[in-house]
Amino acid sequence: MRRKKIYLRIFAVVFLFLFQTEIQAQRPLLRYADKQFYLENYLHAAEMYSEAYAKKETYTTARKLAITYQTIRDYDKAFEWWAVVVSYDDSTKDDFYLYLIAAMQAGEAEDLNEFLKKGGYSSFDFPGFDLELLEKFYSERKPIKLVPVPHVNSDGSDYGLSRRGEDLFFTSDRGETSTSKRKSIRLDAKNNIFSNEKSNFNEREFYKLYISNNSGKVQVVSLDLEGVQHVSDAQIFANGNKIFYTAFIGQTKIKGRRKRSLDLINYPGIFYGELDQSGQVTNSKPFPFNSMLEYGMMNAFFDEINGKVYFSSNREGGYGGYDLYFVDFDGTENFGEPVNLGGEINTVMNESHPSISGNFLYFSSNGRSGLGGMDIFKSEIQLNNFGVAENLGFPFNSPRDDFAYVEFEDGKRYLSSDRQGGIGLDDIYLIEDLHKRLIAKVLDCEGNIISDEFDAEIKIKNGDEVSTKRGPNGELFADLLPEKNFNLSITKKGYFSLTDNSLSTVGVKEEKLEKEYKLAAIPYQTPVYVDIVYYDLDRSKIRKDAEEALDKIAELMNRYNFLDLLVGSHTDSRASETYNLALSQRRADAVRDYLAKYNINGERIKLEWFGEENLINDCGNGIPCPEREHQLNRRSELVLEAFPDITKQYELPKELIGKELCNQTNLFDALQAELNSLPTIYFDFDKNTLRSVHKEELERTAIMLRKMTNLQLYIAGHTDQRGNDDYNRDLSERRAQVVMDYLINRGVEAARLEFEWFGKSQPINDCDELPCSSIMHQLNRRTEIKFK
Repeated sequence: MRRKKIYLRIFAVVFLFLFQTEIQAQRPLLRYADKQFYLENYLHAAEMYSEAYAKKETYTTARKLAITYQTIRDYDKAFEWWAVVVSYDDSTKDDFYLYLIAAMQAGEAEDLNEFLKKGGYSSFDFPGFDLELLEKFYSERKPIKLVPVPHVNSDGSDYGLSRRGEDLFFTSDRGETSTSKRKSIRLDAKNNIFSNEKSNFNEREFYKLYISNNSGKVQVVSLDLEGVQHVSDAQIFANGNKIFYTAFIGQTKIKGRRKRSLDLINYPGIFYGELDQSGQVTNSKPFPFNSMLEYGMMNAFFDEINGKVYFSSNREGGYGGYDLYFVDFDGTENFGEPVNLGGEINTVMNESHPSISGNFLYFSSNGRSGLGGMDIFKSEIQLNNFGVAENLGFPFNSPRDDFAYVEFEDGKRYLSSDRQGGIGLDDIYLIEDLHKRLIAKVLDCEGNIISDEFDAEIKIKNGDEVSTKRGPNGELFADLLPEKNFNLSITKKGYFSLTDNSLSTVGVKEEKLEKEYKLAAIPYQTPVYVDIVYYDLDRSKIRKDAEEALDKIAELMNRYNFLDLLVGSHTDSRASETYNLALSQRRADAVRDYLAKYNINGERIKLEWFGEENLINDCGNGIPCPEREHQLNRRSELVLEAFPDITKQYELPKELIGKELCNQTNLFDALQAELNSLPTIYFDFDKNTLRSVHKEELERTAIMLRKMTNLQLYIAGHTDQRGNDDYNRDLSERRAQVVMDYLINRGVEAARLEFEWFGKSQPINDCDELPCSSIMHQLNRRTEIKFK
């Protein structure tokens, strides 16, 4: 059945009232057009009015055209003609009101206050126009989106969905549109002369029921009713074996020898029958309360759980227009008596398309405050009474007609609407919960939004991937389903990948979910560990005392695959430069070969050799030096470098998860305690001279500081408790100073070093309280160093 359209009756009544006295005075063309309007052959009426206006442009004819196009829901033309109407001096405030409604329906009035102002009006001039309520509806947008149902919608009118398994049943007038002067009918039409081709209401095919299967094939539902014209409003029940539907069967009376047809008012009726698997309806029977020459019955919905059939009817005894009723029904042949749903539901206008979901009645009405046209409402069922009807709001409703809301057991919801953006006169939409709007700013370590390319992936936990897009300023946007948990990952070349497994919309009430994520650049080729191994004179063999350091290197490289080793080998100054260069190469090779037994791939070891080029002291050619000073030059410096390949995208090591990656000082806190233990420098009694063993340790520290330029060092000097306070403070200062001077001499900037001295005030062993051995006194004579 073709449902009642907003303003159809209003416009018709207004039209007839305003122009009743003028009809006799119209030219034959206008009289003919008026007759077609009365017979509800609106498209043909519009053609005739257009011809009349072309011959003589008048306010009256323009208004008739505007009303006609408004009636057949050609919103663009209605807006165009109402604009013409209000341009006449004869136009009224009522004309401007209808112009405003047409502008809303055509999407031409985004700012209603401004639209009214341009016409010289305000919202106070139209008490029935609740601008405040409209603004409230739009500001309190419901969190849904409407998705056109695939394979169902056409360029015609498609509405009213029911399901059987994967098959979708719906109403459509799809087909060709053509101009015809042959009179025809539509649902609730006043005329009684029929065409078997189409409806002159809008020159489209009569409505039929269709099935669309999951592969997109669409076919007509075959009925066993004779003389049927429009068919609509299918509802499948009894496990898909039975069907309710609305049908219009044209009826005429013939009188006299010339077989003149008498005017009959025809109305729709409700039918029910059996539905086979091929989509054929058989054994159709009329609803027992049909009276298709007296009143209409349509939009049947069977609530199988509670055994009630809800429907819409304009039978006598209602509140006006079409009201909603129910009857008890056992699912076979037994019906109760119709019960009007009462004043909480029905109005003086039209209510239609009832459906039940849970404990709520859903229906459409054009008799209540809303966004315009028919709006969808819901009311809580309270035994046989109903709660206050609540408008579902925007975007369930629009300035146009919204109707035929239905919800199925699996939670899928549908509605029909002729709103802007569809592909036909009416379209069927799947209602999806509006995903919470994720707005994520992806920042670099300086707090700037990363606007260039990066990859983002969001997945519902144990579910599908969520599509993302980038905003004009680089923001990451995604629509997230409500009450879901998600996994998010962001990857960008040269940066550590970022993951957020706590992203969730569970319990989130706001429509927007705003997040900030910080991407840290991968610190390519960053030294994280330093050690030194020493060699005998003129030898490249790994000494026993060097094995511990190399074993440690191997263990770390096997544990952390993001570490590679840089080996820099040296000799002392004895022998020729050529010989020493070759000797240093053999020493570098010896390190690589030693690590091979731990299955360290040679590609992870970078070898360099320098011969006698980089002496750490003044023991050059011809300069006499003790053996312990030459020993410091016979060495291989070992530097473990993190993330060595600048072309590689490294994953964030688990040791760094949860760390502040943008703070370079803290970047390797998780590794420092294990990888870079710093020595304590011990001194002889009453001395501040560095021992040879500590020079080796400080050499390692110096290399570490030169390589890791982000590190700062703190140096603290101490003494044992023998001697007076003043002397020991001076001695501890000299001990701290000698360490600092050594590191500066080895190329460490003084600005990176801080030192203090404490004399005997901070002993390891309190020798004033108990007798101390020489070893205990030795532990007090120290200089401590640590990273800041």
